Amino acid sequence: MESSPVDPWAEPPEKAEEAALRPGALAEFRGQPRVSDQLGLVLEAARARQTTPDHVLLSGPPGLGKTTLAMIIAAEMGSPIRISSGPAIQHAGDLAAILSSLTPGEVFFLDEIHRMSKPAEEMLYLAMEDFRVDVVVGKGPGATAIPIDIPPFTLVGATTRAGLLPGPLRDRFGFTAQLEFYDPADLETIIKRSAGVIGVSLAKGTAATIAGRSRGTPRIANRLLRRVRDYAQVNNGDGEPVSPETAAAALDLYEVDPLGLDRLDRAVLDAVCVKFGGGPVGLSTLAISVGEEPQTIEEVAEPFLVRLGFLMRTPRGRIATDRAWRHLGLIPPAAQGAGGLF
Repeated sequence: MESSPVDPWAEPPEKAEEAALRPGALAEFRGQPRVSDQLGLVLEAARARQTTPDHVLLSGPPGLGKTTLAMIIAAEMGSPIRISSGPAIQHAGDLAAILSSLTPGEVFFLDEIHRMSKPAEEMLYLAMEDFRVDVVVGKGPGATAIPIDIPPFTLVGATTRAGLLPGPLRDRFGFTAQLEFYDPADLETIIKRSAGVIGVSLAKGTAATIAGRSRGTPRIANRLLRRVRDYAQVNNGDGEPVSPETAAAALDLYEVDPLGLDRLDRAVLDAVCVKFGGGPVGLSTLAISVGEEPQTIEEVAEPFLVRLGFLMRTPRGRIATDRAWRHLGLIPPAAQGAGGLF
């Protein structure tokens, strides 16, 4: 799949750039006031008791700050952080090796925790509750479980699909936070801070222009800011603050429209409205018509189009709303039946 500026997932080369823009303290973390207040209370109470904080589960769409919050938890507690992911832990022995090497109070960040293997997941239950793992030596009737004590630690699990986590695992987290999409005003604040970090001067209104096309996601906002920086550097070259017009021209070049729709989003809407008369159309048929994989349509394009009210998912397939037709400059079917007026 061709990489899109509004893809919420981070590619490996981008992670180093993201790291430089992450806030280092909870007081600097913007856009999730409820989560920040609740998490701040958990951490402050743990510091006062001089104990490790409860295990933390962070859920929500990609790009909203789950990894950043895990790093902030470690920084606020003055603890080291160990980072891994669910797909990387496919055997209980992999998890046992990590847990047994943790230092007291260390933060263990497990991204995509819902993709961990079942044997490792069952081992994690005991580790979270009793700070112990049982390592099985041998096979068959002669197998022996050797208990290994591990130091108190804080597990921070991150997931984009909380519904896939089994109940026993969810219940072992002392604090669960659901991250929401960001308001444009919060994204403006984040963009201005990031611009200062990377040395970009923004004119009044430029941050708002970028924020409006960022799909409520800080990762996308920072990515678009970098593309605007590149465009301004090549086309302006005079060191002047980047104007809203320059930002809009840059994002138009990258096919990100004022609502944040990209080429794939518009292709999906065009297929549903024009090729299939507004739907309903099945996911596989829709994916073939736009030349993408069904998973890409379902995970990248659809959630945003549904959130904007452009697309509806029904048991019979995807249906375009009147708003989608109008966004494409077309007359909705209902209006066509009324003599073209709407």
